[in-house]
Amino acid sequence: MMTLEDVWNGYRGQLKAFLHSRVSNPADVDDLLQEISIKVFAGLKSLKHESKLQSWLYQTAQNAIVDHYRRDGRGKDLAAEDLWYDKDETTVRQQLEGCIRPFIAALPEETAQLLTAIDLNGQPQKAYAAEHGLGYSTLKSRVQTARSSLRGLFEDCCRMSLDANGNIADYSPKGGSCKNC
Repeated sequence: MMTLEDVWNGYRGQLKAFLHSRVSNPADVDDLLQEISIKVFAGLKSLKHESKLQSWLYQTAQNAIVDHYRRDGRGKDLAAEDLWYDKDETTVRQQLEGCIRPFIAALPEETAQLLTAIDLNGQPQKAYAAEHGLGYSTLKSRVQTARSSLRGLFEDCCRMSLDANGNIADYSPKGGSCKNC
C-alpha cells in the first residue's frame, strides 16, 4: 500500500493545478489542498485498490470544491452536476493524464523541465522566471510554445473533439502511431 507521502509527492502538483483551474483565489486553492491532504490521510487506508487511487483523489478534490462553494454561500444549493464541468470531462481528462508525462519526456530537455515545473508541479511562472534568470514575458512566450509542442504530440496520436469552452470532450487514438502513451 502506498504511503501518504508517496501519494502526496506523486499527485500534489496535479491536484493543485486541477484546483487552480476551478477556483480563482490562490489562497482558497491552498486551503482546499490542505483539506484534501487531511481527507487523503484519513481515507487512504480504506482504499482497497491502488488502481483507483487517481480517480479517488480527483473525486475527493471535486467534492472539496463543491463544499468550498457551498460554504462560501456562492452556491447554496450547488451540486457537483451543476458546475460548469462535469464528471465526463474529468474522466476524459483523467484518461489523458497518463499520457502527459511520457509526452513531456519526449520533448527537448529544457522544454520538458519547463512544463514539468509549471504545469505538473504548479510552480508559478513568475517564480520560475526569476529562478532561471528569464524575463517574465520571455517565459510566458516559452510556455506557450512548449504547450503548443505538447499539444502537437497529442494531436499526432489522437483525434480530439473539443467542447464550446475549448476543453477536450472526447478523443480516439489514431491507430498504432502513438508510442508515448
